[in-house]
Amino acid sequence: MPGDERPPKHRVRRAGEEAGPDRAEGRSDSSDASRTARELDDLLALLAGGELEVLGRLPRASNATLLARVREGGREARAVYKPRAGEAPLWDFPEGTLCAREVAAFLVARELGWPNVPPTVLRDGPLGVGSVQLFVEHDPGEHALTLADRYPDEFRRIVAFDVVVNNADRKAGHCLLGVDGRIHAVDHGVCFSPEPKLRTVLWDYVGEELPPPLVTDLRRLAGELRDGPLGRRVADLLSEREARATAVRAERLAEGGRFPGPGPERPYPWPLL
Repeated sequence: MPGDERPPKHRVRRAGEEAGPDRAEGRSDSSDASRTARELDDLLALLAGGELEVLGRLPRASNATLLARVREGGREARAVYKPRAGEAPLWDFPEGTLCAREVAAFLVARELGWPNVPPTVLRDGPLGVGSVQLFVEHDPGEHALTLADRYPDEFRRIVAFDVVVNNADRKAGHCLLGVDGRIHAVDHGVCFSPEPKLRTVLWDYVGEELPPPLVTDLRRLAGELRDGPLGRRVADLLSEREARATAVRAERLAEGGRFPGPGPERPYPWPLL
């Protein structure tokens, strides 16, 4: 997986994914999009290069999921650190790949422009290489089953995203209402299998027509996965077969133009929340 040429910083070194290309490149520096892109790249640099300190373990997680603090210079943020060494083996996913799948999901969401997957990098840490994702301050009493009716457009985007990444575990609790008022989608460690595995609590939109802007974004994503740097980065994180399968799913969803229904396999995760 791609590394960083910068020297080690404090107790950990930066490794793995760097911030992606600025999609606002070429726009005026005064535009909101340019500022947002720069802020995102700054966050990614902090997550990837700052000193990582583990604060404690987050509850109700099947794998090691740790609350951490990242600091560099005068900047600081809280993050969720999922070390590869703490991943429970799964029969249907290659061992030691869940943290890389978290990063790949962020890259795909960033290219699409939706949904709001928190900034995520792959790097070394106190317990070894793992994913480090910006912690989302959120209302713990809210989840997909309480939010979907109030934020239907955002959840349509989450559903389309889950189809593309083949999310095998979209629990209700993986959709957070942030203190910023936005919906954030988290926990993407069991995505990108080339075999059909979509399991989700969000089957409310089956048969609905996809909004045209989503179709446009899906077609662009498929092209980037096939012929652009995004495809190479996803293949480096996972495999070429998984990157190709993601492009195929994006193309098929765009061509079909409607939200698909459940397949023959178990369509719901467990537990639901």
